[in-house]
Amino acid sequence: MNKDIKPNRKEALMSLYERIYDIRNLEESYKRTQSAERKYRKEAIYFAMSKERKLRCLQKELEDRTYRPGSYIEFYVFEPKKRLVHAPHIRDKIVQFSIHTVIQGIYRSVFIKDSYACLEEKGTHEAVHRIQHYMRLAQWKYEEPYIVKIDVRKFFYSINRDILKTIYRKKIPESEQDFLRILDMIVDSSPEGERGLPLGNVTSQDFANIYLNEVDQFCKRYLGLKWYVRYMDDICIIVKDRETARDVLAKIRTYVKDHLDLELNEKTHIYPLAQGINTLGFRIHTTHLEVRNSSKADMKRRIKKIDEKVQSGRLTKKQAQQAVNAWLGHARHSNSYNLAKKIFEKYDYIQIEDKNWKFGDISPKKRKEMESRGKRNHT
Repeated sequence: MNKDIKPNRKEALMSLYERIYDIRNLEESYKRTQSAERKYRKEAIYFAMSKERKLRCLQKELEDRTYRPGSYIEFYVFEPKKRLVHAPHIRDKIVQFSIHTVIQGIYRSVFIKDSYACLEEKGTHEAVHRIQHYMRLAQWKYEEPYIVKIDVRKFFYSINRDILKTIYRKKIPESEQDFLRILDMIVDSSPEGERGLPLGNVTSQDFANIYLNEVDQFCKRYLGLKWYVRYMDDICIIVKDRETARDVLAKIRTYVKDHLDLELNEKTHIYPLAQGINTLGFRIHTTHLEVRNSSKADMKRRIKKIDEKVQSGRLTKKQAQQAVNAWLGHARHSNSYNLAKKIFEKYDYIQIEDKNWKFGDISPKKRKEMESRGKRNHT
């Protein structure tokens, strides 16, 4: 269950399927659909007008085994590139969040420590700092360590659904037929064609992690790779030399093709650790982090458009600050103070520094966790 929902004795006796329609899980899942601006959308407002009744109806459908996924909302996103997204309607999203909570409980102990995507208290920046840590260890231990960078070609669109179903049946017992049935139903509801999963599904992130956990286990258990980090389909491995890097890449390429029916794309390379690595929004070096060039260029274009709106009165200075805060939050994980100063020097209404979070510093959340651990150890 979600970490915010304290497990009780009753839940311990529930089947996996029963946990999906447990009313506390459904209510918590509904709350998760209401984050940020989502709660102001027309569909969300209509649902909220009779929330209790609709949640009970949804619970009844699940309990009676009559629930079926509905149609998808189709739209395009343009960052970082143009992609077609199929997203579920709110009632299906609630069910998927509920399933997500159950799946997290099943697989939390299965996923390796250095898998960082879509897992609680993990994310992009934690993965970046882990990669940098491993790079430093390799630089200290080996004369010329190499990096193996792996990226899967059109990953979400290429997932073989039959293989996926076989994989999660290795962990979920056949006695949980109802749970397996609803997982299969969501997988097969995809409008992507014969292969792939919709990017907009909450469960697609879980299924993707389950799918590539096979690669994690192969690399850690069979190849014995120590310095290995994965964030969704971006994989970074650090090895002792070029020969090892070539051998590792060849074996992984063969494994993903033969066992997962996937192909690696043109972003897959090996190169000396001294060059650093471009991944997860940063250029990572052993000594420092830089924002990637593409991210710099995007922000330069965006701030010009934002300033035009400010000057014409279509946007307030406060709104302009809010519009760039996400990028600044990302950039503060790196050593990019001078870069940010240069990008925003013409715009005196943009505050680039945060008094509690300096560039190149760890995040406020991480600092708070470290301070908390320090107090516990002291007492």
